[in-house]
Amino acid sequence: MAGLGQYCFTPKSFQVAGGHTMSYLDEGCGPVVVMVHGNPSWSYLYRNVVSGLQSGYRCIVPDHLGCGFSDKPQQYPYHLENHIANLEALLDHLQIKQCVLVVHDWGGAIGMGWAGQHPEQVAGLVVLNTAAFRSSRIPLRIAVCRWPLFGGVLVRGCNGFAWPATFMAVSKKMEPEVAKGFLSPYDSWKNRIAVHRFVQDIPLHPTHHSWQTLRKVEKSLKGLTDKPMLICWGGQDFCFNYSFYKEWQERFPKAITNYYPHAGHYVLEDAFTAIMGELTSFLDSCYG
Repeated sequence: MAGLGQYCFTPKSFQVAGGHTMSYLDEGCGPVVVMVHGNPSWSYLYRNVVSGLQSGYRCIVPDHLGCGFSDKPQQYPYHLENHIANLEALLDHLQIKQCVLVVHDWGGAIGMGWAGQHPEQVAGLVVLNTAAFRSSRIPLRIAVCRWPLFGGVLVRGCNGFAWPATFMAVSKKMEPEVAKGFLSPYDSWKNRIAVHRFVQDIPLHPTHHSWQTLRKVEKSLKGLTDKPMLICWGGQDFCFNYSFYKEWQERFPKAITNYYPHAGHYVLEDAFTAIMGELTSFLDSCYG
């Protein structure tokens, strides 16, 4: 995976509970910005943000266990609570006292799960096409990836989740080297374990293992409403659609909001220049 287009960084590593190695970027110096990715991406999602900020900020970008350069154990409980605990352990290890948190996709529940437990360490929040609250909505194209037997064959055997994201999660066609970058860590049945487990871990009913964890994350959002928030949203997202955008606005009425009607789920791919302008101004206000 080394030498991927636009990913010119040397990852560092940290051992989490169970002895597994978590990979992360730690680039630049200055006020801290922590960026948390979702599924089926990895720290590659934030490559251009890191390149644009590292001259003035310290950018920390973990790869969740099972993703990117991190270990991909086959017998691991890939649940929301574990991902939150891993993020917490990493930030404790790095002695992060204050940061602006950027979240996307599953990174919303994971990152907000950490932020809700440590509001005193949060200088600001940046929300990109994500959720950190319960919902019963799930698109059919994602639901089929959860079906017994068939889901595993589709996601892990046919790469039927990460690969479609390279054209279904964007409105602008990805350059081949960029698509290769997103897909590179997920090149085999074994290496797609977390991609499938993330889909299975979507809690849609109270009996699901991660339902109560997500409920706690949702409740903790109330303790973050006084934090500065920037919302940048792609309007062509078939999963995190307009209803999620509106719910963020209702929960955080003081948030700065930016809606990009022609951008997709990978909003940083489709609206990067506009978002970077908003992000740099927001960081200046948080740390000014």
